Amino acid sequence: MNISISVKQLGKKHPLLQEKSIALAIENPVITTQQLIESIVDHQVQLFHASSFEFEDEDKIHLPKENYLPILTDTGKAGFGAIYNHNKVNLPKAQETAIQAFEDGLYAVFYGDDQLETLTEQIDLSQNKAITFIRLTFLAGSYW
Repeated sequence: MNISISVKQLGKKHPLLQEKSIALAIENPVITTQQLIESIVDHQVQLFHASSFEFEDEDKIHLPKENYLPILTDTGKAGFGAIYNHNKVNLPKAQETAIQAFEDGLYAVFYGDDQLETLTEQIDLSQNKAITFIRLTFLAGSYW
């Protein structure tokens, strides 16, 4: 099933991830928030494992290619897409971490205009609403 996701952060003008369509391995369109988060984490872990990070492909000098320089100057951000961590991701641990972060309020999930507040909340993916993850930023400090 194809869903559209975007990732935003409070205080930022542009989203971290703009409306990306991903295919999830879900048969039933009515799922819980927990199943949605676990499915998206599973999809992202599969993408990470499928990406090439062979040791002979490792970039030793970390310089961008010539055709990549115009993109860097247009966006103003250097992101080379290289993976420097060669460890495999433990899927159950990654799913557990994502669920714990949701429970702790580190990010909010919206399905269309509706906020998903609990892990047991049912959503119907056949409505084809956009799913938005908002990374919440907490201020640190104290009052004197």
